[in-house]
Amino acid sequence: MDAIKDGPTLGYIREHGATAGLVTSVCTGSLLLGAAGLLNGYEATSHWYVRDLLSLMGATVRKDRVVVDRNRITGGGVTAGIDFALTIAAKISGEDVAKRAQLLIEYDPKPPFDAGAPDQAGPALVGDVLARRKKLIDEAAVMARAAGEVLRGR
Repeated sequence: MDAIKDGPTLGYIREHGATAGLVTSVCTGSLLLGAAGLLNGYEATSHWYVRDLLSLMGATVRKDRVVVDRNRITGGGVTAGIDFALTIAAKISGEDVAKRAQLLIEYDPKPPFDAGAPDQAGPALVGDVLARRKKLIDEAAVMARAAGEVLRGR
């Protein structure tokens, strides 16, 4: 949240993102891209508990682990980072290279629990996580609303 409040950081992201071949983020990093105006008119995702805030900054929210929209690639929570990296590897170097990387890192997830997404975890566990992260989520909502107002005011 501190980076979203930092004008020079957002300016740097905005400036370099405008000409970058790929503009990417995993987890809540998409809030930075959104605040910099780089997701306006793009489909995007983020960590599930802040994902809907992207719409305040002009993004079309998707629940996928990885979303590719033109040169914007966003990933969900931290573990989506591997899916995200393999997606980028395939985009840059081809599917065979990405598959080789997947095999080399033995990426064959079989989590011990079926609680990795809100629709799987159940209301009690989701409520507990939301309660524990309330301060962060509330702060993210304030920042996303403020960024959205700035972006609409341009």
